Formats: sequence, structure tokens, C-alpha cells
Amino acid sequence: MKALITGASSGLGAEFAKILSDKGYDLILVARRKKKMETLAKQLKTNVKIIELDISSTYNCMKLYDEVKKEKIDILINNAGFGLFGKFNDTKLDSELDMIDLNIKTVHTLTKLFLKDFKKRDSGYILNVASAAAFLPGPLMSTYYATKAYVLHLTLAINEELKKDSSNVYIGALCPGPVDTEFNKVAKVKFNLPSLTSNYVCEYAIKEMFKNKSIIIPGVKTKIGIYLSKILPTKLKLGVSYKIQESKDKC
Repeated sequence: MKALITGASSGLGAEFAKILSDKGYDLILVARRKKKMETLAKQLKTNVKIIELDISSTYNCMKLYDEVKKEKIDILINNAGFGLFGKFNDTKLDSELDMIDLNIKTVHTLTKLFLKDFKKRDSGYILNVASAAAFLPGPLMSTYYATKAYVLHLTLAINEELKKDSSNVYIGALCPGPVDTEFNKVAKVKFNLPSLTSNYVCEYAIKEMFKNKSIIIPGVKTKIGIYLSKILPTKLKLGVSYKIQESKDKC
């Protein structure tokens, strides 16, 4: 059994690696920070292959796929991504385009490449890390919210296609609320809302993945928040979302 995890140097990616290694999966870890992955590998119980690569470019996604396509990968976890806080008028375009490349294009590309192989053999799991943000418009983090909406809806559409094909391949979206990871530092925000631990989120995600749950939402409060987002009018959702984002203190 083998799993490939992107964004594996810290946070959810590193936690997924620990949990899957404990379950007996050999691992392929992909990220830009090789030393962090090497440190992580020393804590793991199974065989680990480290690939130091910036997968925000389509070329490097293809390069990654070519390097591992002959290995029988059972699980792909598209975890790499980052956020950015600020008014759309003020945030840097280059940073936003980098985010779109990593949060959308990378997930799209790797999902398509590996899904083709998984469908041919009629087995395999793809878990795309989205966010509770995918269910709302997100003023003050507009681009990030939009990227996660793309991931969620792409994943759900593929899931339905697989069902219609009676395929045994799984694809699902993990949609956590605030999690205690490096995300906050990169996005330059401080959450005033309670955060779940990365261990809890990943344990829950893997359990629900193996139950073939298409949308995975860890935490009761996050589930309630997402339910309310589906029934509230858009104008009210925008106001609530703005207040939530406004409450975040810049680091």
C-alpha cells in the first residue's frame, strides 16, 4: 500500500503522513522543504520517498507524475495550498496568481492524471483538501475562498461521474474550519475562533475517506456553520463572512 501526499513538510500534510504510516502505508512526500520532510521521515514507520519539488507549475506536476506513475499509488492526498488575507484591492496580484496556480491548477492537474490510472484499475482514493471556506464568499480572503470553492465543486462533480460509471474509485473533499497549522502564518492572519488540531482533522478525514464520504467536515461547530451557510440569504452570508474575516488580527 502506498500514498502520495503533497504539501507534506508540515501541518495537515505531515499529520496525514504519520497516520498513514502507522496504518502501514509506504509514502511519497512532496513539498519544497526537503529538510522538514527528512526530519518527518525519521518519525515514520514505513518506507518513505521524498520529492523536493515546487508543484505550483503544471510542468512540475507533469514531472512529478512521470516520476511516480509506475508505482502503484493507492491514495493521493492533494494537500498543498496557502491563503492570503486582505482587501482584494490591496493584496498583491503575484501572490494571488501563485495561490490560484497551487490551490487550483495543481489540484486539477494531479487529480486528472492520477484519476485516469485509478479508473483503469478501478481502485484508489483521491482526497482533495478544500475548506469550510468553500461554502461561502469570503471578503478579505476573496481569492482563497474562491479557490477552495473550485476544489470542492470539481471534486463533487467528479464524484458524481464516478458513481454514474459504477466505479470503485473514491474522490472526496476535506472541508475543515480553522486548524492549528502554519496556514495562519503564511496567510498573515490570527484566528480568533477555536482551532482544531491537525491530528484530529486528519484522523477524522482518513476515517471518513474509507467510508467513501464525499464531503468531509471535521468538528460539530463547523458542520453547524456550513449548514447555516446553505439556508441563509447571500446578503446575510456576506455580512457574517466579512465580520468573521475582520475579526482576524494581522500578524
